[in-house]
Amino acid sequence: MHRAWRLTKRRLVASIPVLAIVILGTFLLMELAPGDAVDAYLVSLGGGDAGLAETLRQSYGLDQSAISRLWLYVSSLARLDLGWSIVFNRPILDVVLERLPNTLWLMGAATALAFTLGSLLGIIAGARPGSAVDRVLSIGSLTLYAVPGFWLGLVLILVFSVQLRWLPTSGIETIASGKTGIARVLDIARHLVLPVASLGFIYLALFLRMMRAGMGEVWRQDFVLAAKAKGLSRRRIVIHHVARNALLPLVTMLGLQAATMLGGSVVIESVFAIPGFGRLAQEAVAGRDAPLLMAIIIVSAVLVILVNLLVDIAYAWLDPRVGGSEAAGR
Repeated sequence: MHRAWRLTKRRLVASIPVLAIVILGTFLLMELAPGDAVDAYLVSLGGGDAGLAETLRQSYGLDQSAISRLWLYVSSLARLDLGWSIVFNRPILDVVLERLPNTLWLMGAATALAFTLGSLLGIIAGARPGSAVDRVLSIGSLTLYAVPGFWLGLVLILVFSVQLRWLPTSGIETIASGKTGIARVLDIARHLVLPVASLGFIYLALFLRMMRAGMGEVWRQDFVLAAKAKGLSRRRIVIHHVARNALLPLVTMLGLQAATMLGGSVVIESVFAIPGFGRLAQEAVAGRDAPLLMAIIIVSAVLVILVNLLVDIAYAWLDPRVGGSEAAGR
């Protein structure tokens, strides 16, 4: 427990400059982008005079210098104030808290599906390298990994929603259903089946191939030969020796894929019309809502940092040498 806490503190301290770079880089990119929210608003109105544009920029604080606006923004972030959304005319924190849970449900379920099922299938494939089962799973995973997520989503909608009518085509839950409690949870789960499958199957193939390749390397290690010489059963060797050591690269990849999966959820949310973080980013870009877009990027960075922190803790639990080496390096 003490080693895990020490590792957590080191990772949190190391994440501070990362967040600072993200905040500064995002602000500079927003400054270099042409136009602003006032331009988008005037276009939606069909035009407007220069006086109206100037008044709106003063009310939104867009008439101040870049340094002043950066300082005000950083000061607001320190108070956990993400600012005001120009598009939604609401506090950004309220909008984020409204949309973020939908994306977390989607990402969490897709990650659990991809990692768990991918690892299990990888263990089955790597238990007997070169066997018929190994070849079938390897070819199937390569085929699945080559399929774009949005295309897979459209095919699943066509089959299970349009033809079979088993599952809903879009949304996160039935509109105005009035369901509460377990009934609402089941309704949300039913709506998430196809989006989770579309997002998770692609990464499932990746984890399967990595697990299979890792087990192929571990089979040649000396400790596996020693386990065989002791007369241990093949099942025990596979589960307690080969699979456990091959799982370490998978845990590392799980953290690296967090940002990629968050980006992939943008496409999946668009395909299935899920009001999540990805669609919120699209709406922020369309409305040139710089404060909202900056908040989305910063919150996304925090999510990726937290996921990688959890992955580091899991890695330290699987391999005690991780915490010990960092302790020795202090």
